[in-house]
Amino acid sequence: MSNTQPAPVASEHVELKARKVSFDWEETPLHWVPGDPFTTHTINVLHLLLPAGERWFVHVYQQALPYITDDRLREDVIGFIGQEAIHSQAHDDVLPHLRKLGLDPTPYTAQVDWFFEKLLGDRTLPPGRPRRWWLMERVALIAAIEHYTAFLGDWVLNAEELDRVGADPTMLDLLRWHGAEEVEHRAVAFELFMHLDGGYRRRARTWALAFSALVFLWQRGIRFFMENDPSLVNPKSSFADFVRKGRQGVLPSTPAMLRSIPATSAAPTTPPRRGTPRRPWPIWPPPRRQRRPLMPRLTTVALVAGAALLVRRAVRSRMTTAPLWPMPALDTPISGYGRAAPSRARSA
Repeated sequence: MSNTQPAPVASEHVELKARKVSFDWEETPLHWVPGDPFTTHTINVLHLLLPAGERWFVHVYQQALPYITDDRLREDVIGFIGQEAIHSQAHDDVLPHLRKLGLDPTPYTAQVDWFFEKLLGDRTLPPGRPRRWWLMERVALIAAIEHYTAFLGDWVLNAEELDRVGADPTMLDLLRWHGAEEVEHRAVAFELFMHLDGGYRRRARTWALAFSALVFLWQRGIRFFMENDPSLVNPKSSFADFVRKGRQGVLPSTPAMLRSIPATSAAPTTPPRRGTPRRPWPIWPPPRRQRRPLMPRLTTVALVAGAALLVRRAVRSRMTTAPLWPMPALDTPISGYGRAAPSRARSA
């Protein structure tokens, strides 16, 4: 199979625009997937992670704009910034409704805000190489995260089982609108990273960091929702539940998620341009010019296998027995800022 891609023609380019949307949550129940709190709360974690995460995307890309020398890529990045800002607000608007239904997300969102605003926020670094290094690290992290959001966007657009089980149509509208725009701008983050840096070591390192962080924060969010759901008497969640729901089609299947992890087999070194079929792509194979017959493959396989083993051990223990130990949190959470005073909730 050839690794070359036909050069994109002008008609393939899609102008990225921020689309203003609004959703009425009054009729949306707490368990918007009927009779399935685990699936509901697994997907609900998006409302906790995305507002802070996508505000962080916008902040980092605004810092990266002066370094872009390609006019078309600059337009794409500006469109990406606009779409991500709207995504953040749309998911943030769900939080007051959850609070109204008796599930206050503030303890967890304060921790997510700390993660993005403090741990991954701006550093007091001298100008020049150190400051650019930290910017490039975050640009690479966003490219890795966007690989998975594109996969999830493609999945939710085709998740017909959610319709069959009677999932709330308003929530599906939000998820599929967001998923469609993730698919639409799926190549921008990767193209920006390749334009500004493109180093394979940084790609591999930040992919491993992004994958581990997403799994950690996601399983933590699931446990927080399950343990603070006022309608559940004896809440339980496990990795086996996730695998089973994936087989049923109401969550992404575990094999599909594993297949989305970058492979070292022959694959394009860049994702397809927008306008091509909605399929996830492997964005982290080493470029062909950097490949050697054996060592890059062994290194990548060892990296993926090691990360998978660590994540598997962490998920199994944390989702079944380990307590939700405290994490640092912002004193004044950004997500949901200015909304009603939080009610009591078990610690995140």
